[in-house]
Amino acid sequence: MKAGARSRAKRQFGQSTLPLGNLDVGQLRDSIQFLRGFARNPAQVGSVVPSSRHLEQRLVREARLSEARTVVELGPGTGGTTAAFLRAMSPVARLLAIELDREFHRHLGTSLPDPRLILELGSAERLADFLAAHRLPAPDAIVSRIPFSTMPPAVSDRVAAAIAQALRPGSRFVAYQVRAHVAGFVSPYLGEPDKQWEVVNVPPVRVFTWVKAGH
Repeated sequence: MKAGARSRAKRQFGQSTLPLGNLDVGQLRDSIQFLRGFARNPAQVGSVVPSSRHLEQRLVREARLSEARTVVELGPGTGGTTAAFLRAMSPVARLLAIELDREFHRHLGTSLPDPRLILELGSAERLADFLAAHRLPAPDAIVSRIPFSTMPPAVSDRVAAAIAQALRPGSRFVAYQVRAHVAGFVSPYLGEPDKQWEVVNVPPVRVFTWVKAGH
């Protein structure tokens, strides 16, 4: 490549960005991290790649994060969705991210230095304990990627019950899943969800949205 062409390429892509399809360097790094997490424990991670930008924005809309003051994310993974949520949230809002994978938890702690973000390592079954430990009010929204289809049924039921108990009336639970098992566990507690597909994602996923009844 001639010097002029190299200079134009640097201006177009930037010094730290490579034209790797739709992935920049940061996204590629997260994809590798995610693949390693899937290899460590596919039952916990449930996917081999991070969420697409289209899916992230759909989740932001469905959970109404711009209006929320307390948000919980279950299974943030490498933090792509977490970063998108923080960008959409108010400067005074708080985001509690609960991750079961130790390496993902460590990665989140070093890659997202945002004072609004609270990280916890553990099971979503302990949602009430984590909220109480940080003196957070009932969430306005809970967003989950944890794979209900691969967890033991008893664990899935306890997680669903914890979510339903933690939400205040009128708040939202949004789950994005490849399979529909989540509805079988959550619907007995929160009723029937709104269901949509997000096809601009690998793989395409179902997005389920519940609004807790009451006033």
